[in-house]
Amino acid sequence: MTETTTITESITIIDPTDGSIVGSIEAATPEDAARAVDAARAAQGSWQILPAAERGDHLRKAAAALEAHGGELARLNHRETGRPVEEAAAGIASGAATLRQYAETGPLHCGQSLRGQHLATDYTVPEPRGVAALLTPWNDPVAVAAGLIGAALVTGNTVLHKPSERCPHLGRRLGEILGAVFPEGVLTTLDGGPDVGALLTAHPGIDVVAHVGSSATGRRIAHAATATGAHCILENGGKDALLVDAGVDGSWAAAQAALGAFANSGQICTSVERIYVHRAVAEVFERELVARARHLNANGRVAPLVDRRLREVVAAQVDHAVAAGARLGEGGRVPSGPGAHYPATVLLECTAEMEVMMEETFGPVAPVMVVEDFAEGLAAAAAGRYGLAATVLTADMRHAREAVSGLAVGTVKINSVFGGAPGGSAQPRGASGRGFGYGPRLLDEFTHVKVVHMGLPGSAEPWTAK
Repeated sequence: MTETTTITESITIIDPTDGSIVGSIEAATPEDAARAVDAARAAQGSWQILPAAERGDHLRKAAAALEAHGGELARLNHRETGRPVEEAAAGIASGAATLRQYAETGPLHCGQSLRGQHLATDYTVPEPRGVAALLTPWNDPVAVAAGLIGAALVTGNTVLHKPSERCPHLGRRLGEILGAVFPEGVLTTLDGGPDVGALLTAHPGIDVVAHVGSSATGRRIAHAATATGAHCILENGGKDALLVDAGVDGSWAAAQAALGAFANSGQICTSVERIYVHRAVAEVFERELVARARHLNANGRVAPLVDRRLREVVAAQVDHAVAAGARLGEGGRVPSGPGAHYPATVLLECTAEMEVMMEETFGPVAPVMVVEDFAEGLAAAAAGRYGLAATVLTADMRHAREAVSGLAVGTVKINSVFGGAPGGSAQPRGASGRGFGYGPRLLDEFTHVKVVHMGLPGSAEPWTAK
């Protein structure tokens, strides 16, 4: 079962759709965090020695519990973050599917047989790291949490989960639903903000920290890990580029750009956040992109941002770009009224030096810069400190291969802003993080590798000092 936390500091959530109060959640204290770590460490030994298939059975039960409460969780997600209920429900379904994926792949996670001396046996075995602290975001809160929880638990770790303080009611309810499936101390949810996360990442009893969120927080976690020795898995900020080559249909490219920039109001880790379009197709592309943004705004198809704090960041980037010479094609103005709404926005005539082309936005903003040829666009797309993902729209396979080679990012997508095989495991680079954040390779992140050499009695040559 989940641990019970002590009432201390209160976190109040405002519905970003209408400005009403969702409710308040009390955060965990340092004593709560310390007790949770102790309980997780006490439970880890017995959890580790369970057969992987039995741990997988627990994950299947967790997936079923998640589906049984999907409607409730989707409504909470909508109220706390503004995400439409149907999109939230899809994220919850994805989370359940991911738990089942790890229930199947966990028992298949194995070591290697090694070639050594005749009649000796040499092999490697993966072993759990121990106690895992998982710090998860608000933009797809159930799917991301389920992935990390599933991979950590099926490999024999115990888990302390701190959901985002921007959706604490959802996080607490998720913890109650999933925690009831596992033995005492195996999965504990701790409510709270950055202070609670800092308590966990600085605790010497934590063996691995997984964090999905901002690059600034990721840097602090990495710094704390140098003192504790914890292994870090970080999927952090991004400034994903979209490069539109000559020879593609401008209208189709604009549809891809609109999907990448405006889906979930631009609040996806791999949203399109900067666009480089070849001059040969720029006129059609820009006209169609503006039309699509205008249609979304006119029909109320853009959900609010998670809160007004984020809206201020997004609006400031847009305002600075306009002041520096960018032209508003659509949107770009904070609406009156309650909530945290912001329109789908297209910025034209952008330059590389603008903040909106360099720093993460995390809102429904599509900044466009026209380039003279593919080489210029590729160089611009490859620039910057982030290395999460990038997309290239091209009919030229040489250009596609040049992009794969030249973009220092974890994921390169050709001719599709979203998608990919379910078994993919990407490593972000630069300020975007480190380690495999999902897929089968995430199992490797949550385990150590032990090498075993087994010889026969009396068969080894005696060691002689020289």
